[in-house]
Amino acid sequence: MLCSRFSRTALLICGFLLPLGSLSATQAQPAAAETRKPNVILIMTDDQGYGDLGAHGNRMIRTPNLDRLHAESIRLTDFHVDPTCAPTRAALLTGRYSTRTGVWHTIAGRSLMAHDEVTLAQAFRKGGYRTGIFGKWHLGENYPMRPQDRGFDEVLVHGGGGVAQTPDTWGNDYFDDTYLRNGKPEKAKGYCTDVWFDSALRFIEKSGKRPFLAYIPTNAPHSPYFVDPKYAEPYRKQGVPDPMAQFYGMITHLDENVGRLRQRLRDLGLERDTIIFFMTDNGSAAGMVRGKTTGPGWKGYNAGLRALKGSEYDGGHRVPFFAYWPGGGLTGGRDIDTLAAHVDVVPTLAEICGLKLPDRSLDGRSLLPLLRGEKRAWPERTLFVHSQRVQDPVKWKQSAVMTRRWRLVNGKELYDIQADRGQTRDLAAEHPEVVTQLRGEYEKWWTDLSPAFTRDVSIVLGGKENPVAITAHDWRAADAQVPWNHGMIARQPLSNGWWAVDVRRPGTYTVTLRSWPREAPDAPALDAGTAKLSVGGVEQSRPVPDGARSVTFQVKLPAGPTKLQTWLTRPNGEARGAFYVEVNRK
Repeated sequence: MLCSRFSRTALLICGFLLPLGSLSATQAQPAAAETRKPNVILIMTDDQGYGDLGAHGNRMIRTPNLDRLHAESIRLTDFHVDPTCAPTRAALLTGRYSTRTGVWHTIAGRSLMAHDEVTLAQAFRKGGYRTGIFGKWHLGENYPMRPQDRGFDEVLVHGGGGVAQTPDTWGNDYFDDTYLRNGKPEKAKGYCTDVWFDSALRFIEKSGKRPFLAYIPTNAPHSPYFVDPKYAEPYRKQGVPDPMAQFYGMITHLDENVGRLRQRLRDLGLERDTIIFFMTDNGSAAGMVRGKTTGPGWKGYNAGLRALKGSEYDGGHRVPFFAYWPGGGLTGGRDIDTLAAHVDVVPTLAEICGLKLPDRSLDGRSLLPLLRGEKRAWPERTLFVHSQRVQDPVKWKQSAVMTRRWRLVNGKELYDIQADRGQTRDLAAEHPEVVTQLRGEYEKWWTDLSPAFTRDVSIVLGGKENPVAITAHDWRAADAQVPWNHGMIARQPLSNGWWAVDVRRPGTYTVTLRSWPREAPDAPALDAGTAKLSVGGVEQSRPVPDGARSVTFQVKLPAGPTKLQTWLTRPNGEARGAFYVEVNRK
């Protein structure tokens, strides 16, 4: 039953096209305040798999608040995302396959979302909502790719794909860290997950009468597995090995915050008018002991799915999805086993909240008829995922073509997912006609995506952001060469790469090279005798003064796209790139 507080106008806005006569006399009486659109909270955890929940059959992990949300929600039990972080985020926020947006990796310049993509936050803002993000962004650190450039009014995020990754503030370790508040560093107090939820709650409380979108993409339980020992130790005592004990502890702590958020919504009188979507961004990272093991102890739980994060098998990309909205009838603990995916979230919320989407093709479809329990037939569909952790996409690489019944894996293995959830029996030889059909579907999809393969998503120089700080996290380079976290930076590897940049305004620029971030205390001097810069058709070299921690070049650059690369060369000829570069238009 829909909430009686919603007027007919609100029901029409939210997509619930009920005739007025279907409501009681009390329900049918309109009031001006009742036309407000529903609030939306979208929670997405990082690296928590389908089996990392008590409600999904994990008898070890403690997630009472998520279990309660599960019990009260509409659940999509065959819901899929990309096998890794940044691609899922791009698809979730645009309703388009991640590769189409320029995102198919988590580093190496391939986690930068194309400048012309339109996000869910932009649609919500245009629809009159206040918008906020609290946690992990991972779709670009520079204008116009930052969350504040993509429709979010209030922003509190860490850098890169996780706390202690290369773009993140040096020294961050999940506790009392420095994050970016609307683009400016701000010292926080407390554990990261608490900080995200505290900030989201303050944002909600300050929204007043305006509807809000609160996007809470936590970094937990992504590695490194840092958590207060009081959350991990109970698992260790029950035979859960590390790092799984810390991983479970991070989830249990996160679960407490979900409970705290829901209680605050009730206290504020907002629960009935607020949609909560809960999901995760890929399969489990640490919810199973990897490899063959013997002896006692907990080995983990993956809900019968094959493989973990990063895999093309269902364990890599099938995740929880709960939809809860008391005022809109999304309650009751009902399961929906229809195939669905992250690309469906944008069109679903757009229909519910009356949002106008950009005039461009979406890959998702609104799930509202399913969520409402409509009896009309749901058209069959084919969905695709792949894991392309490379510079340029490779056809058939770690791919899955999915229908409600079938999974075609890597173009050659075929599984009946309804009869064989664990994907143990390859039926390709028994159903060659199905293989042929699904291969044909993939071929059309690949061709449709292919224009994105050769398009560089560039970091803008000389635009609205000046100076521009860039890091080796976004180097174009072989994967093994990209120093994507602080531990790698501390080892100062002999690696190099280049940045795709776009000089928006011609002029004189200073380019400063560093091996350590500016804020790193007691950073050693550059381990180099010569520094070299190549950008915009200009090459310059200069000696590195003794004891210098940075070297600055001054160059005149024409407008347009180009490559930027640096070299810090030792006297013996060994060279590395500058891991941190600052570009300033004078």
